Amino acid sequence: MLNQLPATLSDGMRINFTPVCGEEILRVSNLSVNRSGNEIIHDINLTITCGEFIGIVGPNGGGKSTLMLTILGILKPRTGSVRIYDLAPMSRQTLGKVGWVPQAATNLPQNLQITVKEFIQLGTLNHKSLLRLRNNEREKVQKIIETIGLDEYANTRIANLSGGQKQRAAIGKALASDADLLLMDEPMVGVDGESRNSIMRLLDGLCHNQNKTILMISHDLASIKSTVHRMIYLEQKICYDGPTQTFPDLADLAELRGIEATHPDVESPIKLEKSSDEIISIIVPDNPEGEK
Repeated sequence: MLNQLPATLSDGMRINFTPVCGEEILRVSNLSVNRSGNEIIHDINLTITCGEFIGIVGPNGGGKSTLMLTILGILKPRTGSVRIYDLAPMSRQTLGKVGWVPQAATNLPQNLQITVKEFIQLGTLNHKSLLRLRNNEREKVQKIIETIGLDEYANTRIANLSGGQKQRAAIGKALASDADLLLMDEPMVGVDGESRNSIMRLLDGLCHNQNKTILMISHDLASIKSTVHRMIYLEQKICYDGPTQTFPDLADLAELRGIEATHPDVESPIKLEKSSDEIISIIVPDNPEGEK
């Protein structure tokens, strides 16, 4: 059983429901969406429960961002429905419960005169508290800054942060809204390898320790496969939805997409040979002309 949200992250902002491990948070039913007269996603069915960390992969134009924007309520379905806590997107009861971290989160203006703390505080603003923070909200912001590992930079201008640090700040801003469901569109773009690993560990910890639920779009297949709990391959329709461990390899994925090999009968000149001591060696055919 996962732990419940700590008091510093929930007091004063809680509405009449709190996420419980295994509880259904999001249901997408028979969803089809058109954009500019073209059907982008077709007959999508998807259920997500509290505490899941899900990666969405697929080709450009496959409908990943369209699905996210429909979940957010920005795009409207042609057919089907989206329900968050069994409520429509943008319902008054779910305000602040869904966080959005866009791909451009690291592309903040260089002349932005705002500190990390002030940037994260923006996530706490609502129609009741536009001018000042309550004491419990200040405590919550401080706890979030510590959680995302930016406590040393709380009073640093956000424009002076590295790409990875800006991405952490964007995640912190989403957390400040008390969001239970975090939607992320390519959040690792422009983030170096070390920061990427650190952020992915942070996100995994939020799922395990704070019952956050994360739905993340990524083109970095290797990175996302090593972190998320479940993967979805989307190309207009869902071609795969299941555990990371059974996600198809490249050959099976091509077959799943209906891609046929151009040279199916040509054998690769590079072969793998496994010796008895489990060491894999690469055997390359002799080159009689000595070319490299």
